[in-house]
Amino acid sequence: MGPHPAVAAIRLAVRRVLHDVLTDVQRTDVHRAAPRRPEAQRSPQQVLSPRPAHPHPPREQATTPLVLVACSGGADSMALASALAFEAPKLGIRAGGVTVDHGLQDGSDLRAAEVVSRLTALGLDPIESVAVAVGREGGPEAAARDARYGALDAVAERHGAAAILLGHTRDDQAETVLLGLARGSGIRSLSGMAAVSGGPGADRRYRRPFLHIDRQTARKACMVQSLPVWDDPHNTDPAYTRSRLRHEGLPALEKALGKGVVEALARTAQLSRDDADALDHWAAQAEASVRDAAGLLECAKLYALPPAVRRRIVRRAAIEAGAPAGALFARHLEEVDRLITGWRGQGAINLPGKVVAQRQGGRLVIRQGC
Repeated sequence: MGPHPAVAAIRLAVRRVLHDVLTDVQRTDVHRAAPRRPEAQRSPQQVLSPRPAHPHPPREQATTPLVLVACSGGADSMALASALAFEAPKLGIRAGGVTVDHGLQDGSDLRAAEVVSRLTALGLDPIESVAVAVGREGGPEAAARDARYGALDAVAERHGAAAILLGHTRDDQAETVLLGLARGSGIRSLSGMAAVSGGPGADRRYRRPFLHIDRQTARKACMVQSLPVWDDPHNTDPAYTRSRLRHEGLPALEKALGKGVVEALARTAQLSRDDADALDHWAAQAEASVRDAAGLLECAKLYALPPAVRRRIVRRAAIEAGAPAGALFARHLEEVDRLITGWRGQGAINLPGKVVAQRQGGRLVIRQGC
């Protein structure tokens, strides 16, 4: 008799992701193993370039990649940890875990130690517990998220991990899409969380195997395996926007619109991501054609582009000038766009990060201000 359907579902999701990780590792190994051109065939810049400060990991690590699971002790991440512990050895992958102590609740250090014990019992190794200091920038939820990912990136670098698995579910994806809608964000925000995303110097570090699995399936998998789980009180605290959305907003939508809202929002995320990726590619190709010989953006050529493509080029230019991506909102881009499409002699536009955008001689100049 096979495993319970919930357990089978989470194991299959993790197995697929681990196969993807192995494929990425093998491609990297092939790239590293490619013969180098003799110095005589390389440019002076290539010959004189310093070697990386951090050499490639030993061959043993290259052939036995390490995958970590980020685990809070909740049902989603415990289900993920159990599936990783089961599937990784069958594929020749080392499986470890990391838990982050945000220090936001009394006894959080004890909770972190408990999670370490549970991961150890699953047979994961290495395991780390990392305490972080949560700031205030962007609000409590954003600050905690920034601190958490900073810690996870550091652990991944320290151990040379090929990937970190995150337990975000289809329900989390639906909530993310609704939060993007509430902010009036663009299509990229509506695309929710990516199944694969990156950290510093590692554009495919984070993997989310459960984006097509609902929260109840993960909890059921823990129950039938007798895995103890911890329910974070912050997840039911109405002081947090996501908590209100989870316990009030989504149930109200399902009551008004019927079941299937979560699934529909998750589908919207994927469709939006596909569209956003296509528009980003279009903008990247079009950018060179709208710059003059000095590299400045020409307003007349920008005007001829579809708004979605034009604003992507403007956004990229603002970020390159120093505007923080997370602080650059649609209203900022709309103001800059009016310099292109509704020019009436208006002055410079101030953007986050002390960046200034202004129109000069038919060119859109985006630079650091004073």
